[in-house]
Amino acid sequence: MKVKVTCQEANHICDKNQYREASFWEKVRLNIHLIYCRACRKYTARNMKLTKAMKNPEVKTMEDGAKQDLKARLEKEMLNH
Repeated sequence: MKVKVTCQEANHICDKNQYREASFWEKVRLNIHLIYCRACRKYTARNMKLTKAMKNPEVKTMEDGAKQDLKARLEKEMLNH
């Protein structure tokens, strides 16, 4: 088994890890890759942030009245330009 992986392989392992499907050796290979690849570290950080956001489904939305006001203001501005 090779230790070094490409960025594409690292991203695939990262995705598998997100769903707890990555093996121990895949995680080791990913972590070695992350030591020297800044782009994949950013990808992994964004992936972890997304996973955390999906686990907390508490979504805050605007009230209906505020939505209607915003929509009306946008339509007015679009007509002026």
